Amino acid sequence: MKNLVKNKSLLNNFLAIFVLAVLMLWAKTYITQVTQFKLGVEGPLQQFLLLINPLGSALLFLSVAFLFKGKRKLTVLIFIYTLMTILLFANAVYYRFFSDFITLPTISQTQNFGDLGGSVLTLLKPYDVLFFVDIFVLIYIRFSKKINFQSGKIGFKMPAAVVATAIILSIVNLQLAEADRPDLLSRGFDRSYIVKYLGMYNYSIYDSVKTFEASSERASADSSDIAEIINYTNSFSSQPNEKYFGKAKDMNVIYLHLESMQSFLIDYELEGEQVTPFLNSLVKNENTMYFDNFYHQTAQGKTSDAEFMLENSLFGLPQGSAFITKGQNTFEAAPSILKDYGYTSAVFHGNNGSFWNRNMIYNQFGYDEFFDESSYDTADSKNMAEYGLMDKPFFEQSQSLLETLPQPFYTKFITVAHHFPYKIDQDLVSIGKATTGDTSVDNYFQTARYADEAIEQFFTYLKESGLYENTMIVMYGDHYGISDNHNKAMEQIIGEEVTPVVNADLQRVPLFIHVPGMEGGVNHTYGGQIDLLPTVLHLLGVETKNNIHFGTDLLSEEHSEIVPFRNGNFVSPTIYSLDGKYYDAKTGEILDESKMETADKLKAMVEEKLHYSDKVVNGDLLRFHSKDGSIKE
Repeated sequence: MKNLVKNKSLLNNFLAIFVLAVLMLWAKTYITQVTQFKLGVEGPLQQFLLLINPLGSALLFLSVAFLFKGKRKLTVLIFIYTLMTILLFANAVYYRFFSDFITLPTISQTQNFGDLGGSVLTLLKPYDVLFFVDIFVLIYIRFSKKINFQSGKIGFKMPAAVVATAIILSIVNLQLAEADRPDLLSRGFDRSYIVKYLGMYNYSIYDSVKTFEASSERASADSSDIAEIINYTNSFSSQPNEKYFGKAKDMNVIYLHLESMQSFLIDYELEGEQVTPFLNSLVKNENTMYFDNFYHQTAQGKTSDAEFMLENSLFGLPQGSAFITKGQNTFEAAPSILKDYGYTSAVFHGNNGSFWNRNMIYNQFGYDEFFDESSYDTADSKNMAEYGLMDKPFFEQSQSLLETLPQPFYTKFITVAHHFPYKIDQDLVSIGKATTGDTSVDNYFQTARYADEAIEQFFTYLKESGLYENTMIVMYGDHYGISDNHNKAMEQIIGEEVTPVVNADLQRVPLFIHVPGMEGGVNHTYGGQIDLLPTVLHLLGVETKNNIHFGTDLLSEEHSEIVPFRNGNFVSPTIYSLDGKYYDAKTGEILDESKMETADKLKAMVEEKLHYSDKVVNGDLLRFHSKDGSIKE
């Protein structure tokens, strides 16, 4: 610190301190973007853009301090600098688990924060203190008695020059970015592109604008918009497969939500021992169909996105969680549809009912009951995970609640034990840890085994209670458990390099559909969570021609095997579109030039589907739609 104050003439001058702050913020942001985010930077132009994009933002935002006088200039400078640092740090921590960036709607999800403490602490690193060291340097300069700070008269020309420089830099940055990535802002499904080309702070501005546009979309929507949607969804809706239509007619429905369960666990052996022996046995069950090319399609809403898609066949939002930001919308969800067929409905979840705004949006979906933690005995801390009741006591205590429901019922059980950071009392484990050296990956297998055992116990109850023979059981993985930030450890687990195509395949999650009397087996159809609702309804013998669905029946001969991801990527049996590149699905190599035209058409179809789904959700367009398919004026 002594060296810092040797040249008092410089530190007495606000312009010198301003330049120091800009340089420190520029360097810190650039280093963070390079080391903390996986942005896929390629070539000298993208490297150059990543280097310069923090500079324009730093100049522009910190120049606000010029509007103030005296020492208030420095106080405001430090305040803005601190806010920008907090934003940068928060995104770095958020990215470590979600491989994504914070959006304005995710900040509004404050009701979830109280349950996230343990997970957040797990994500912190010792070097995170370096994010804030420079702030203390500026604070020292501000309050040090050794420095006789004098702002002096700066006048108008210098601040104007700073702002002009910032704007010019930003415009040049945008022009170069658009040259390398045309339609960057208009096709902004993937936030990593915005950060790579425009930087962390300009991304935040972009996100704010997109959030405002989405929130204002409802006010301008009218019944003519739903007519466009009806025409669009009718163009690709699938007819049910006669072989399966009505196979579960009048049966109860039980969804088992398999938290963080990825498909690579099925038949996976750790040190010669099966990790999920019960789920493995279901793959071979004569009445169970297992889908081995089923992908999660969640974004920032994670678990809530998965629920949103399976209940509505609408995509989650590109920013934040529809469960929270669209909790008052009108929906045509499964519980509401099945109510007309005599079904009662309920959700079972041993956690806080306000988490993901469930206690509000379930009403909008048409659920009759929501059994949250208030319905369970959570007094014994040994039975509690970070996100609610452990799976075994959860299923045990749910039995008496399930028996209160009139049949037929439509129900969903949300498990939590197999959740990041995959901590579990070692007295409860029945399998060892992996040995990659990555704690999250190593612990993952113990909680997966525990979840597998809990599911087996629940199946035993269903058989003993007599429910098993009259119930369709659907088990689905909600999202990845191991993010691509852990790919080095995952290479040890799966025994191969995690290429872009392999990483995409790691996004597969289990889907089991068990229907008594139905022919089972392994189904290789490509599909995603958006396809669950029409599939389940058709198995129940419910026509869907009057419903607005963005997925198609997995068992239909007309099912589309193009699986869109929320960022605009997609997978299919022949072509993968990942981060701006096309790959051959069979070889994993860059797609042959002769197939590029087909790939471009598929990409356009995916972006169109995401656009129209967002239009329905943001515009709350289902308020203009009747159950019989007609339009409300």
